[in-house]
Amino acid sequence: MKRILCTGAGGPAGINFTMSLRAASEEMFLVGTDSNEYFVNLAITNQKYQVPKAKDDGYIDRLNEIIRKEKIEFLHAQPDVEVEVVSEKRDKIAAPVFLPSKAAVKACQDKLESATVWRRKNVPVARTIEVRGDGDIDRAFEEFGSPIWVRARHGAGGKGSTPADNRETAVAWIKYWRGRGVDWEFIAQEHLPGRNIAFHSLWKEGELVTSMARERLEYIYAYLAPSGITGTPAVQRTVHDDAVNRAGTEAVLSIDPEFSGIASVDLKENAAGAPCVTEINPGRMFTTSYFFSFASKTLRRDFGANIPYLYARLAFKETVPQLPKYNVLPADVYWVRHMDAPARLVKDGKVLGAMYT
Repeated sequence: MKRILCTGAGGPAGINFTMSLRAASEEMFLVGTDSNEYFVNLAITNQKYQVPKAKDDGYIDRLNEIIRKEKIEFLHAQPDVEVEVVSEKRDKIAAPVFLPSKAAVKACQDKLESATVWRRKNVPVARTIEVRGDGDIDRAFEEFGSPIWVRARHGAGGKGSTPADNRETAVAWIKYWRGRGVDWEFIAQEHLPGRNIAFHSLWKEGELVTSMARERLEYIYAYLAPSGITGTPAVQRTVHDDAVNRAGTEAVLSIDPEFSGIASVDLKENAAGAPCVTEINPGRMFTTSYFFSFASKTLRRDFGANIPYLYARLAFKETVPQLPKYNVLPADVYWVRHMDAPARLVKDGKVLGAMYT
């Protein structure tokens, strides 16, 4: 029996990850941690523990206590901030991890650095300017036109992001966050008006094991965010697109030719319809990884699209089946979900299955 610890297990992404492992036929003993005293109760694991926040003193020590007590054989860090800390301190953790290099994690989590790498290596990417002062906002409008996209340089889930139609909006947006006492760095980017695509990929030493792309169509409570992006989609569908697959692959290998583990690549289409990479979330799953796991089981694809399960097998140095590198599921399979409602898998207007936990 594999003994696996998942951090952030009480959040949506951690729940999707652990549900995917539960969906596999192999019996596993799952342990979950969460820094939130309430959300830790949502973890669907055999054991669950509250831990300090990732950047607080005692975080690694607490993880190691749990690892030793529960005889953990593999640690998966799910939230971005925990991936960051676990990656940097992986040598001090008493369980194996399956992460790309420290340098790759740092580069991916820095949207300015990664955009610079992709631009230099001719990977399609939104034009980007570092915002150090109001003059950089002026330059962004001069070079990119209106609107522009303003976002935090670090962080996931649309952190600090908004479209800005004019200088006043962009400047006021950054001043608003400064007024709240945050010390985020900001970037300004070319606005990409097209489809919002996610490329979920699994890697081993620079070789793509398998992948699947999906289009985000609607977000949960999108009206609550100025950007219209709230970090987790309510409606999404699988897509087959050679340009997306190519851009996602090139983006990962440009960061690290020996990339291992999970690369969750975000892309947005420009005005010409070309997919441009906006960021890579390294080492962790997209929020709704159970979409593919559920679809894989429902459509009788064995575990071919259960990427969390395949990832865990590779982490344990086991072999995985020979899989298509791209398009491991059919196109136009929809995953429809909302708060307190079991998600539905839909194809050609028919509900193929419903998620129950």
